Amino acid sequence: MKIHETKVRVRYAETDQMGVVYHANYLVWMEVGRVEYCRAEGLRYKDLEDEDQIHLAVVEASCRYLHPAKYDDEILIRTSVAEAHSRMVVFHYDLVNADSGTNVARGTTKHIFLGKDLKPRKLPREHWHVFGLDARPGVA
Repeated sequence: MKIHETKVRVRYAETDQMGVVYHANYLVWMEVGRVEYCRAEGLRYKDLEDEDQIHLAVVEASCRYLHPAKYDDEILIRTSVAEAHSRMVVFHYDLVNADSGTNVARGTTKHIFLGKDLKPRKLPREHWHVFGLDARPGVA
């Protein structure tokens, strides 16, 4: 399983009145991890959308909050593909405090591939390797 690591630093604007990262920001960090995972595998989201007319629509998201992240913490986002086929991909994320090694959150997002018409489409075979799919003929 491929794991891509991306770091973000908690900005003051991402915290709530208690000085703890507001819960919705973890989903934003998951997106950062997902985009950088694809980029590291040679696929830019922008190219997928512009050239292939394919969009990744989030159909399910979950996040388990384990330990509070706070202003100025450096967060390591470990992103991997948990499951995939030609019409769907599930990403898994571990968000870890880079200094202490404490796991602050764990989550998943499930996506389907859509065309510009918002109808499900198969991911073009030339991108299957990004998600760990087998590109042999007859394998989907």
